[in-house]
Amino acid sequence: MDYLKAFIVGGLICVVGQILIDKTKLTPARILVTFVVLGTFLQLIGIYEWLVDFAGAGATVPLTGFGYNLCKGVSKAVSENGFIGVFTGGITAAAGGISAALIFGFLVSIIFKSKSKK
Repeated sequence: MDYLKAFIVGGLICVVGQILIDKTKLTPARILVTFVVLGTFLQLIGIYEWLVDFAGAGATVPLTGFGYNLCKGVSKAVSENGFIGVFTGGITAAAGGISAALIFGFLVSIIFKSKSKK
């Protein structure tokens, strides 16, 4: 049942993204930023935590989950370190994902040869 919940919630988030791509003139970059900000805002008002408890990876893997992770990290760092946590919490919470993106991007750039578009 957990897999089904994750599939449905993650799929619905992706459907919203696809609708935004197809029906609006928003660029993919603006949609990405919108999803991250939306995840942060929903965590800030306490809704996204419920969604994560319900759907697990279906809510944490999409881009909205990155915003949720940043907001959760900042909240934790502020409670532990005070005001300085505003600057350190998000990066600390997302360090694993950011590091993985950098490492895998580097490895792919070594393995494959880039080509210019013609």
